[in-house]
Amino acid sequence: MSEQTPLIGDVRKSVTVPASAEQCFALFTQKPDQWWPPTHVLVKKERAGLAFEPRLGGRYYEWDVEGTEAVWGLILDWQPGRRVIMTWRIDGNWQSIPDDERASRIEVDFTAAGEGHTRVDLAHVELYRHGEGAERIFKALDGPSPGETLALFAKAVERNLGRG
Repeated sequence: MSEQTPLIGDVRKSVTVPASAEQCFALFTQKPDQWWPPTHVLVKKERAGLAFEPRLGGRYYEWDVEGTEAVWGLILDWQPGRRVIMTWRIDGNWQSIPDDERASRIEVDFTAAGEGHTRVDLAHVELYRHGEGAERIFKALDGPSPGETLALFAKAVERNLGRG
């Protein structure tokens, strides 16, 4: 990082939901269409689906109605019921990039938080890797918890898994 590059911090959000860590991990990785923000789209035509390939090195990606895929990133850590870490392949203008050279990371941890509840922590780290637009990305993500993504995830838990 050059002296002229501003230090960009991490953005961390959390939410506690009424489901087990295993259930949360499964919903997060097996049904992203249940919680993914509708404005987070890389494909150019209407989105037809979203998926995580459930393994280290797997992709998380979307595809449109014509079958064209856009890869959001690769899975760097896959610990069912505990944690998933992935690269985030966008540039400073929120556009898709083809590899991980300038990708930041998203870290998601699932931690038991009392009887039948899980704390879900989502962190955007290494945002400086997005280059010139990194500060703009930081400002868009930074704000009170749970943030848009985890708020939608919490609603999906309530719809699909919620108790109490």
